[in-house]
Amino acid sequence: MSRAEKLLYKIKNPTDLKKLELVELVQVCKELREFIIDEVCENPGHLGANLGVVELTVALHYVFDTPNDKLIWDVGHQAYGHKILTERREKFATNRKYKGISGFPRIKESEYDSFGSGHSSTSISAALGMAVAMDLENKENHVVAVIGDGALTGGEAYEGLNNAGASNADILVILNDNNISIDQSVGALKEYLLDITTSRTYNRFRDRMWKFLGKVRKHGPDARTFAAQLEKGMKTTILDKSNIFEGLNFRYFGPIDGHDILHLVGVLEAMKTIPGPKLLHCITVKGKGFKAAEKDKVTFHAPGKFDKQTGDIKTKKSNNQPDTYQEVFGKTLLSLAKKNSKIVAITPAMPTGSALTGMMEEMPERVFDVGIAEQHAVTFSAGLATQGIIPYCCIYSSFFQRAMDQAIHDVAIQKLHVVFCLDRAGLVGQDGATHHGFFDMAFLRAVPNIIVAAPMDGLELRQMLYTAQLSKINSPFAIRYPRSVNPIKEWEQPYEEIEIGKARKIGDGDDIAILSIGSTGNDVKKALGRLVGVVAAEHWDMRFVSPIDEEVLHAVFKKFKKIVTVEDGILKGGFGSAVIEFMSDNNYSSEVVRLGIKDYFVEHGTREELIEECGFDSYGIEKAILGMLDK
Repeated sequence: MSRAEKLLYKIKNPTDLKKLELVELVQVCKELREFIIDEVCENPGHLGANLGVVELTVALHYVFDTPNDKLIWDVGHQAYGHKILTERREKFATNRKYKGISGFPRIKESEYDSFGSGHSSTSISAALGMAVAMDLENKENHVVAVIGDGALTGGEAYEGLNNAGASNADILVILNDNNISIDQSVGALKEYLLDITTSRTYNRFRDRMWKFLGKVRKHGPDARTFAAQLEKGMKTTILDKSNIFEGLNFRYFGPIDGHDILHLVGVLEAMKTIPGPKLLHCITVKGKGFKAAEKDKVTFHAPGKFDKQTGDIKTKKSNNQPDTYQEVFGKTLLSLAKKNSKIVAITPAMPTGSALTGMMEEMPERVFDVGIAEQHAVTFSAGLATQGIIPYCCIYSSFFQRAMDQAIHDVAIQKLHVVFCLDRAGLVGQDGATHHGFFDMAFLRAVPNIIVAAPMDGLELRQMLYTAQLSKINSPFAIRYPRSVNPIKEWEQPYEEIEIGKARKIGDGDDIAILSIGSTGNDVKKALGRLVGVVAAEHWDMRFVSPIDEEVLHAVFKKFKKIVTVEDGILKGGFGSAVIEFMSDNNYSSEVVRLGIKDYFVEHGTREELIEECGFDSYGIEKAILGMLDK
């Protein structure tokens, strides 16, 4: 079929979609799924989640009056179909690329993106706020939140459900239940939803009730009320437990097949006539329509480049390529756990991304996936620490922001030995502003009792992880590391303790001092390599931002009048600020240039493009050094 013949290319926005006959939506779904596969196989992004909600996306835009009706996607990595149907099909080739469209919904990108979302479990709270605002302004538009079963493990989702259930707000929550988030879903909620889904007696009854409800709708509100009461009572009796959603005062409907587009449209039309808070439970398959993605849901969540015919992944790691920081972390932690029986690992639903799958396979009883619940992960770790266990709490830096209260109140104040492993620190690349982890140094160094460290390479990460579990450590220990390949191939060397708060000298010189923290030291080395014979710089890998090495700083400020600091974090309150604070407190008067992330939210692009934009790639560092010396 040629492009001109395809229905998808006749749809610029939902207004065009609504012009189609109902039966034509089946073809639209087929073409939309093919379009997503064609694009993502060459321009890597999120695949499985988007394929799983194709029918739901089409049905929602066919039934509801978007953008006047508000549609909120939880997390948002499943919104590709939504973007394609809302005036961004021609731009979709720029998805997640530098200066292109975002891989997540963004208010400033389109009027159809009702709410920006990159972290999970926010949709219900946002939808309730919109519904209440509309009620205050006497508007009659609908508000729909789409949330996955994985995101429903996040505490904020329950806070939103609890508040919405106590209101009369006209809100529809659609539970997209595919039994997986990025990794396999975990916890009691998973089993509860599975019970509902697999109850044959209940499902037979449900099908009959849907037919009955359809008949009674035309007989007035009394008949509908009676049918709803009957359904509620039968659900509780058949399932032998109270329905958690109805217990929160939501009208519960489902479960229904989330891939039956014709039935979905009919059900959503019915939902529009029911006032108040209601929840529709849809069963979907992550990766639907692409066999490889259906079979391996974890890999095809975001597979990189792949062959759309065979499903073979094209972007496989070379044998000569050094391990990533994540791989160094996973292998080292497993090694340490074998030596120290008190070590356990905690992850909020990111065992694969955090490279914990090896430890999970060998020591399943010592790895705890707590679901998408960062606050719980931190306080759970605190509880473990009170009993002499050494928890390595592995959280992406941007997600750790959600648990700062727990880090302060439950860990730091009590000075508990919890090791925070802050993965994806700094600029992470194509996921953009919601996923960059560049605030951690600034907010953590402001908290008493926490050691804050950043390794320059894989070997230093290994030694920091080793040092963090030593019995002499009696406080929280945070280690941040980037999402990138570490520069050292031979990093598996004998364990050595690193002295807390001590920097290491990388290079000698008398012209200028360069103070770097974390992986930025590798770009400093590249810059200074090009300046050999031109500039003689003293380079320090500071390693710790808290406590910072004051002995080295005294020596540097006494010797140098020109100093450059380099960090992959926010400049405001970060590592460079710590150096300037030291200078002021000790009455030094050197000229200090700070390189790092300025006061703005960095967009998406490759990590290399973004570091260049922020001015602390090796060429930006070289330019800053020469600029200072030219003065």
